Amino acid sequence: MRVVLFTGKGGVGKTTLAAATAARLARSGRKTLVVSTDPAHSLGDALEADLGGDPVELTTGLHAAHIDCRALLDSSWSTLQAHLRTVLAGAGVDELVADELTVLPGVEDILALGEVARAAQEGSWDAVVVDCGPTAETLRLLGLPEAISGYLERLFPVHRRAVRGLLAGMAGADREKAATWEATADALDGLAAHLRGLREFLADHSRTSIRLVLTPERVVAAETRRTLTALALHGLRVDGVVVNRLLPGPPPSLRGPAARWLRERHLEQQAVLAEIVALEGSTLAGAAVRTAPYTAAEPTGVAALLEVADALYGSTDPADTGSVAPPLLSVDRTAGEGTSPDSEFELSLRLPGAADGPLDLARVGDDLAVSLGGVRRLIALPSVLIRCTVVAARLEGDDLKVTFVPDPAVWPRSSGQQDGDRRG
Repeated sequence: MRVVLFTGKGGVGKTTLAAATAARLARSGRKTLVVSTDPAHSLGDALEADLGGDPVELTTGLHAAHIDCRALLDSSWSTLQAHLRTVLAGAGVDELVADELTVLPGVEDILALGEVARAAQEGSWDAVVVDCGPTAETLRLLGLPEAISGYLERLFPVHRRAVRGLLAGMAGADREKAATWEATADALDGLAAHLRGLREFLADHSRTSIRLVLTPERVVAAETRRTLTALALHGLRVDGVVVNRLLPGPPPSLRGPAARWLRERHLEQQAVLAEIVALEGSTLAGAAVRTAPYTAAEPTGVAALLEVADALYGSTDPADTGSVAPPLLSVDRTAGEGTSPDSEFELSLRLPGAADGPLDLARVGDDLAVSLGGVRRLIALPSVLIRCTVVAARLEGDDLKVTFVPDPAVWPRSSGQQDGDRRG
């Protein structure tokens, strides 16, 4: 089963291309769901259909739905919110303050993404195509599971022990209250597990990928390059870039102001396209570059969308993931062996476009905090690097290279070293 998420700057045609891709997949005999998380509700307009939260079959094999984030918020979040109020009330927090503290920023986006994952896993689909919101909203959406999950992983162990201690103290006096605390702990456990599942769903490169849609304009192309970097930092895979609304070149015999404008616009678009294609072997890391023409009429309805898909994919399979991208993170030993104190390790982090923006690194406990272009991610270090310190960092093309050496205070010592210590 394939999951493809479409995103791009607002107004570049991502909804049309997501719907066209889904229609082409369904025509090839695959049971396909196209679902929108975009609050603009434009997927139904593209398909010329009234869509709701439950998938409806439009043509053979093609199903569509629009996720209602408000309804999900009312039905799914209210229970956990009540449990969180219980925790705060038990800590002596005023009821009105507790109401404010239990409003989790981005919870609607998390619920929408969770609904996409649920539909993908439970609907027996061959393919799921997701029409995401504009790029900035999508980056926030895709980064939330890891951000909130990381927060809970740090906070929850302490909280869980505190809750269990309270349960032990209250069990004899008030069993009903003890049961409420137990339910709260279980609800938070469920949220943490849900977020881990979302993260695994997004990071499964064999199943889930992202396609960026842009128009051939320099401002849009620059934003797309920044988006590629941000997605790579989150460990998410981009398997394709679609350059939409390409204008044809006018015939040489055409004269007049309109011909001059069309010729200049065509040349400008081709120059931007050439720059994007030049990135295919490096920054795009295996992602295919496809183009779609500017149509005379707005393509709405399944028949018109299939024409767009045919122009976009030709004889290729829309579900094709392209070549395998190199791993986001790898660790190599560059000196020493075993537990030698002279060991040296190099962590390589692939960050397309890293040279285009300010890059900051910081060690935060067992994590490496990487900030690039306004996006920050905590990267859990492999166990061997947790016992090391950072001594250098450099950029090699699209790769960030960070050098680690053993920290004598925590690095395992060999038997020879221990014998020497005892003799001394």
